Amino acid sequence: MAVPRANTSKARTRRRQALNMRLVEPTLVKCGTCGNKVQLHRVCPKCGFYRGKQVMVPESKV
Repeated sequence: MAVPRANTSKARTRRRQALNMRLVEPTLVKCGTCGNKVQLHRVCPKCGFYRGKQVMVPESKV
């Protein structure tokens, strides 16, 4: 059975953990209808369009 020769240092452990804890910015794309920045696969909150079809009425137009 494999056994580690020495303990893993605190620096090495924390470096490995830090890679998994980092924050990632959401990818933003331009809305095809109004040009607003929107997250991928989300309805545009400004115009209410998703994939070229109006799926909701935005609250500003109500």
